[in-house]
Amino acid sequence: MAQVLICGAAVVTLSMGIRHGFGLWLQPITMERGWTRETFAFAMAVQNLSWGLAGPFAGALADRFGAFRVLVIGGLLYALGLVTMALATTGLAFTGSAGVLLGMAQSGTTYAIVYGVIARQVDPAQRSWAMGVTAAAGSFGQFLMVPVETWLIGHTGWQTALFVLGAMALAILPLAVGLREPVQPAAAPGAPPQSLGSALREAFAYPPFLLLTAGYFVCGFHVVFIGVHMPSYLKDKGFGPDVAAGALMLIGLFNVFGTYAAGALGQRLAKRHILAAIYGLRAIVILAFVLAPVTATSVYLFAAAMGLLWLSTVPPTNAIVVQIFGVRHMSMLGGFVFLSHQIGSFFGVWLGGRLYDATGSYDVVWWIAVALGVFAMLINLPVRETAIVRPALKAA
Repeated sequence: MAQVLICGAAVVTLSMGIRHGFGLWLQPITMERGWTRETFAFAMAVQNLSWGLAGPFAGALADRFGAFRVLVIGGLLYALGLVTMALATTGLAFTGSAGVLLGMAQSGTTYAIVYGVIARQVDPAQRSWAMGVTAAAGSFGQFLMVPVETWLIGHTGWQTALFVLGAMALAILPLAVGLREPVQPAAAPGAPPQSLGSALREAFAYPPFLLLTAGYFVCGFHVVFIGVHMPSYLKDKGFGPDVAAGALMLIGLFNVFGTYAAGALGQRLAKRHILAAIYGLRAIVILAFVLAPVTATSVYLFAAAMGLLWLSTVPPTNAIVVQIFGVRHMSMLGGFVFLSHQIGSFFGVWLGGRLYDATGSYDVVWWIAVALGVFAMLINLPVRETAIVRPALKAA
């Protein structure tokens, strides 16, 4: 188990850590290229949508053949996407590299793939905790990579910084060796066989799965809107880049504690209650930030509070999927749940740029984020976490 946790945590640290700082590139790229914020935001929106759309396919491949091959391909695509992102000189090329390529890369190097390995290799009594540990590692990567990326942009220029990150992404390849699995990972002992088609029909006909999936849309909207647009929002308020970098670092730091706590609490409390609390608290924190005067202190307090709630949805959401449906198609089903997350991410980052260009501020998007937090809190409360009953399964 130790090898799986260490290698899985390191992969997520790199993949999530690199992407967490993409908002730092908005200002230098748009200013040098002469693009609007919507151009950059649209590429980031496509990235999240591409990530989500590719996720179920990457997950199905990992469930069928093991995670190793998927991680290797994802790591190579990650490096290629970062290099071509640096070289893009048109909005279309930037969308293809920063959007499509990097989105596909992230689908093969982040939570759904790594959590599938954990679900199959870790004892069920420790799954929620193990997922919390891995998510906490990804959070630490966000904390670690923001100052690294800030330093690289400031001292080497934004293009060279992307080349360096591309080289770093290649470290995913040797780490993937520690996550090798047997071909066609076996179903849980005593579980009846189930085809991929049967698993999909079962999941999408099951209301708790649909509620969980809808709630995850809101998570994506929140984190990507804030992660990409926060630096520019703060610049508009008169703050320097050090405050934005500090806010992103605090989100990453406190996210370590929030995700670990969510995973640990999932061992003892109803996971639907944990999710409802997280979304409700997000709505309160965002509302307080919108209503309060924007000062450096309020920014740092907001970042710390949001950090505790940032990716703390990930362990309980994925643990519920395993708890209901079992481990056989975990990565694929987790990929479909995550697709909803990424559709939310698309709208969060794109609307941030679109409504800013239309109104000159981010105010409307902040209020949308508050309303969505309340919505997600309410729809997670009726989710049932018990294992689904399968009287008979037929091959599809």
